[in-house]
Amino acid sequence: MLLTSTLSALWLATCAWGAVQTDEDGTVKSIGLRTHTLVQPYLDSDMQSRWYDFGGDTIIRTDQYIRLVSDRPSQNGWLFSRVPLTATNWEIEVEFKIHGKNQLYGDGFAMWITKERGKQGPVFGSVDKFEGLGVFFDTYKNNRPGVVFPYVMAMVGDGKTSYDKDTDGKDTEFAGCSARGIRHASVPTKFRLTYFQDKYLKLELQYKTEGEWTLCFETNEPPAIPQVAYLGFTAETGELSDNHDIISVNAKNLYTTQPTGRPTPGSGRGRKSSVSSSGGSWTWFFLKTIFFFLVVGGGYVGYTTWRTKNQRTHRF
Repeated sequence: MLLTSTLSALWLATCAWGAVQTDEDGTVKSIGLRTHTLVQPYLDSDMQSRWYDFGGDTIIRTDQYIRLVSDRPSQNGWLFSRVPLTATNWEIEVEFKIHGKNQLYGDGFAMWITKERGKQGPVFGSVDKFEGLGVFFDTYKNNRPGVVFPYVMAMVGDGKTSYDKDTDGKDTEFAGCSARGIRHASVPTKFRLTYFQDKYLKLELQYKTEGEWTLCFETNEPPAIPQVAYLGFTAETGELSDNHDIISVNAKNLYTTQPTGRPTPGSGRGRKSSVSSSGGSWTWFFLKTIFFFLVVGGGYVGYTTWRTKNQRTHRF
């Protein structure tokens, strides 16, 4: 009995240690951000969203989409989170759809992580001279030779610099890529933006093959995001038009299990990983649990042995 208990305890210790090693291997893990996630049916029972506001020409079909603008001229719509995105490191994955009935179409939609929210303006439906990050899905080419449209472009706003629509933002582009086929794609179209403070920024697109992500851009020198910044989406049409739909928004808080000493994107400057500390706590918890079972097992074996001897004594 004592041997069995000891072997069981050692097995538990091995499993616990293996789990901690897996937890400290430097992989990136995630926790869903409910405050910035938006899925069907989008609205609560009172026909409002708990976490998002919307306005302008935006319409919501609770079983299908959030249509920022419809395939009509001179439309402008917006969708913005009610609370700021406070996570240091995050990933935002959005399913969207750009489609329409015309051969000529425009203008595009944008994703925002900015200090201002819910204000209409000339930059894909939002205000100019913004402060924060804007990612533009530009479907209409104004004047940018040598670039294939639709074009996906990131711009970092300082609150003073304007977006030049006439040149499709060429002078203020932070990074970008051509995405021919993203309109009327045969698979669900998605983008995934991943950000680690001071470490990493990457944009990936899905529009060629379902489940296959195409890298648009990545950098190890990401822009600084304002401490108070809201997640939003806007779109606009001019003389040309298109439907611009948001199907779902999935936001995650990212963290790394890498302990201090081996730099990993998103671990922060000289900052200990909270998960590493958690790993140590779990190790101590398992050791205490194992010790407890050893004591209980030993006590049980001792009691059984004493009871057997006592019964033999009374018998004779």
